[in-house]
Amino acid sequence: MSPSAAPDDRVLAVLAGLGVRPGDAELTAVQFSTAFCGPCRATRARLQQLQRTRTGLVHVHVDAESHLDAVRALDVRVTPTVLWLDRSGAVVTRSTGAPGAAELAALVDVHTPVAR
Repeated sequence: MSPSAAPDDRVLAVLAGLGVRPGDAELTAVQFSTAFCGPCRATRARLQQLQRTRTGLVHVHVDAESHLDAVRALDVRVTPTVLWLDRSGAVVTRSTGAPGAAELAALVDVHTPVAR
C-alpha cells in the first residue's frame, strides 16, 4: 500500500457529514452498502469482527441509498465500497466488492495493532 496523500478538504467535509471521525482511530473503514447486497453483509460482518480484535480500527457503515449526495461526491459506483482512512483523514486505499477475510485482515494489520 502506498503512503496516503494529504487529506482532501472536500472529502473530509462529506465524511464529516456522515459522522466519520478519522482522528479517533489509526484506521477508519467507511463502508458504503445497500440493503439487498449479500457481499455488503459479508464485508460488514468481517469488518465488525476485525474491529473487535484491532484496537486501532473503527468501522463506519453508511447506507448508500440514504446518502446519495455523499455517494456521488465520493464517486462510489458499486457496493460494497470501503474507503480506508488514516488518522488525518486521507484515503489510504479504496476497496470494492467483497474482500476475503484474509485480505481484510492483511490490510488492517498494516495499520492497527492486534488487541491482546
